[in-house]
Amino acid sequence: MKIEPTALLDVLILTPDRFGDDRGWFSETFNAARLRGQGIDIPWVQDNHAMSSQVGTLRGLHYQRPPHAQDKLVRCSRGAILDVAVDFRAGSPLYGRWIGVELTPQNGRQLLVPKGFLHGYVTLLPETEVQYKCSDIYAPDCDGGVRWNDPQIGVDWGVAEPVLSAKDAEAPWLEDVTSPFAWRAR
Repeated sequence: MKIEPTALLDVLILTPDRFGDDRGWFSETFNAARLRGQGIDIPWVQDNHAMSSQVGTLRGLHYQRPPHAQDKLVRCSRGAILDVAVDFRAGSPLYGRWIGVELTPQNGRQLLVPKGFLHGYVTLLPETEVQYKCSDIYAPDCDGGVRWNDPQIGVDWGVAEPVLSAKDAEAPWLEDVTSPFAWRAR
């Protein structure tokens, strides 16, 4: 598995190896022992699978507060997404900065979004399916979000009028949210 850093420390792009022949290809998308050998030792406890029927469906920007904060390992199994992570760690020199990575079944990429980052994505094709692992269970009382189009963050989603849930459309602005995450220098 190839592991690439991004402009946001701790957010990583994982690209599993593929082995192909005239029948197609095979890929091991997750192997705890192999990842542990590369310094990634996260106990995944929940798998999620989301389907969005329309192009321009935007989900985010989400986080989950401690004690149920979540690391996420995101991949697109059908269609295509722009997957976005935003540094949400109070005191971080990169606070409010974002990166976006296109995930498709063809490129096989996965985005590792650690605790302390906002997460969201927009669909680039119809009937898009996203699967992701979480390091903690979904806990509605710890659920949080920041407005998808917050000008302080400035994510370029590539869509002017996305398809949104009411919850995401009405999420608070970054300046109105106190991050429960603290940055720690290494």
